[in-house]
Amino acid sequence: MSIEVVELTKVYGSQKSVNNLSFSAGKGEITGFLGPNGAGKSTTMKIATGYLSPTAGDVIINGVSVTEDPIAVKKMVGYLPEHNPLYLDMYIREFLLFVGSAYNIPRKERAARIDEVIVQCGLSPEIDKKIRMLSKGFRQRVGLAKALLPDPTVLILDEPTTGLDPNQIVEIRDLIKRVSADKTVLLSTHIMQEVEAICKKVVIINNGVLKTENLVSDLTGSPKTSVKFKVEFESAIDKQLFDGVEGLKSLVSPQETLLVLECEEVSVRKRILKVISDNDLPMVSINQHQDSMEEVFRGMTDKG
Repeated sequence: MSIEVVELTKVYGSQKSVNNLSFSAGKGEITGFLGPNGAGKSTTMKIATGYLSPTAGDVIINGVSVTEDPIAVKKMVGYLPEHNPLYLDMYIREFLLFVGSAYNIPRKERAARIDEVIVQCGLSPEIDKKIRMLSKGFRQRVGLAKALLPDPTVLILDEPTTGLDPNQIVEIRDLIKRVSADKTVLLSTHIMQEVEAICKKVVIINNGVLKTENLVSDLTGSPKTSVKFKVEFESAIDKQLFDGVEGLKSLVSPQETLLVLECEEVSVRKRILKVISDNDLPMVSINQHQDSMEEVFRGMTDKG
């Protein structure tokens, strides 16, 4: 694995921001790193990039320990923090030349590499502007260009689409997908649709503790141990009518005209329909229901 977080703990005074956290992320995939505000995501990312030291545990990047050799790790990692730091009075190319110099990219290679990331990040239309003149979407593109400039094998992105409009979100999302083909990408976001759209795997933490590490398809697909049905009615109905259905595991009513029934197997659908028919209930539709990423997230973080 390109990123291995191993029993990581970070303590600030009496507060544990990260608590014995372990997970991994592999090459060529985008891993969504999720959690509510204050869960410890940014702290974990800052430790993984060598900007913070852990209280205990470690992060291994391509086999190199960040606690033992943070400089070597920084050479392998491209990092876009949540608050994208840019020199606003610089022109785009001027800023990237400065960054290339800081990364010690050889002078003979620097200009060609800058041209490459300008095209890769779609910055050509705005290349003659100072950064302060750019929209937030283009500023995020400059931040990504900065992170990509040394051609890192690992890309760590902390809320890269925060504050962008829907069109800009799609543009940045597509850019991340393009560059992820040969890199390991760890992506922190609060946009669940983004996770479903571009992430292969997801890690969810809460209060610094791991809640799950799994494939997105496994979390949002139909559970192997149960199946859910979503039943919509024209008017409010008495949900207690379904209490005696054999094979029913649980029943919730998000709205007075909507039921979500978790059942042991698909065949329970016939028993649900019989209750509806016997009681002449005004059903509009019945569909097999899959949990969304938002539902998974809320279920794992609502109660801490």
